[in-house]
Amino acid sequence: MRIKVKLPKLGLTIEEATVREWLKKVGDEVAEGEVIAAIEADKATFELPAPASGRIVQILVAVEETVEVGSDIAVIEA
Repeated sequence: MRIKVKLPKLGLTIEEATVREWLKKVGDEVAEGEVIAAIEADKATFELPAPASGRIVQILVAVEETVEVGSDIAVIEA
């Protein structure tokens, strides 16, 4: 089963954020809750945890790319 990783709502007024770093790459195994990326919004950096355990099969957003909250940013094969 494929699970889409979405950019979560990071605050009441934050509507977009920038991927600063991917801590995992395509092909890496991840555990649910494991930090997979660093996301920056409003000059603060947040850790993005994996929503499920599995293998990262696709990264949809490049480092330094800014996307809207709720956007798909990666895919995990559970």
